[in-house]
Amino acid sequence: MPLSSIPNIDSPFAWIALFIFVAAALAADFMMLRQQGSRVISFKDALRWSVIWIALAMVFCGGLWLTLDLSDGRALADVKAGEFLTGYIIEKSLSVDNLFVFLMLFNAFKVPLPQQKKALMIGIIAAIILRILLILVGAWLISRFSWVMYIFGVFLLYTGVKMVVAEEEEPDLQNNKLIRWMQKHLTITHEYHGSALYLVKEGARVFTPLFVVVALIGITDVMFAVDSIPAIFAVTTDPFIVMSSNIFAVLGLRALYFMLAGMADRFHLLKFGLAAILVFIGAKMLMMDFYHIPVGASLTIVLAFLSVTMVASLYVKPKHTGKH
Repeated sequence: MPLSSIPNIDSPFAWIALFIFVAAALAADFMMLRQQGSRVISFKDALRWSVIWIALAMVFCGGLWLTLDLSDGRALADVKAGEFLTGYIIEKSLSVDNLFVFLMLFNAFKVPLPQQKKALMIGIIAAIILRILLILVGAWLISRFSWVMYIFGVFLLYTGVKMVVAEEEEPDLQNNKLIRWMQKHLTITHEYHGSALYLVKEGARVFTPLFVVVALIGITDVMFAVDSIPAIFAVTTDPFIVMSSNIFAVLGLRALYFMLAGMADRFHLLKFGLAAILVFIGAKMLMMDFYHIPVGASLTIVLAFLSVTMVASLYVKPKHTGKH
């Protein structure tokens, strides 16, 4: 069934339910963050919360399927649930690469573990807001200019190929334009002051290194959203599915980060799986007028790319070991 022939979910009840669900999840996450205080999140806790966030996404998907099954029939319910699952897995997978960049930033700025939690929480909220804006813009462009899908396709092909052939280099933070601008226009202390982003000294506002890290995380969110948002439009052009799958993929990033922080080197081949996903999605966009790949097949292919590269990472040793 071509994407253009599948009706969108435009029920006000569905949108209200989505935002209530997300608001409740964010509130629970904030409460948990306050209860933890400065305590460092263990791998066991991170794993448990990652499972909880994934379970919440599946509960939402199940509720979506049941609601559509009762109101619009089994066929539409199956299609929309499949679109949500595929979009969720794609966005969750691409967010892993984002987390490794966060790890690099935290290491470069020597951010204490307790303060990393606040930086990630602010980053998640920023990511949700930025993705909502980009999704609205993308949906508007596609609704008026169908050829935009071809631009998205070419861009994803280019991004996927570049991810493989580009040399992995540590970003040059000393010459980062945003950092240099902040150093020129803001007063920045070299010491951390708990979870504070700024202090007021002698009537002047002084920003902490944590503020710089949060700003860089925000920029990183924008860069990765530009890559990942077009990817899901190859699966569905339904704004509700695009929005909900993106938000649920982002919600569990904090727990996922602390789970993967100590395992970054183990999945050194994951970038090839992510690159293959981007190339596959880009190709799917470019041939959408000639052949439509079913949602179920797309989901299977995406899972296969991820599974193969993650398993291979456990058996193939990296060419270059990390610094110890």
